Amino acid sequence: MTTALIYLVVMLLVAAVVFLLAAVVFGRGEELAPLPPGGSPTRLPAEDITAEDVHAVRFQTVLRGYKMSEVDWVMRRLGVEIEDLRAKVTELEAEREGAR
Repeated sequence: MTTALIYLVVMLLVAAVVFLLAAVVFGRGEELAPLPPGGSPTRLPAEDITAEDVHAVRFQTVLRGYKMSEVDWVMRRLGVEIEDLRAKVTELEAEREGAR
């Protein structure tokens, strides 16, 4: 019984060492290099935001996810853009109805 317990402990130690070594060598699986402190990858055009612009948005990562202020900024910008587009649609529909 003692021999089996010793084998189990040794196997767990070897597995832990292999895991730690792999984590150090291969990292956390990040696709992008980390940003310098205070840097921000969040970019959007001043107006006329397209789907490609939204797909290209990247947020700075912090300890518990994405930087909240950047996400809030993008959400506000997208909200304004949607409101502007809806106002234009309403205006064009009213003009079309007035022309009839």
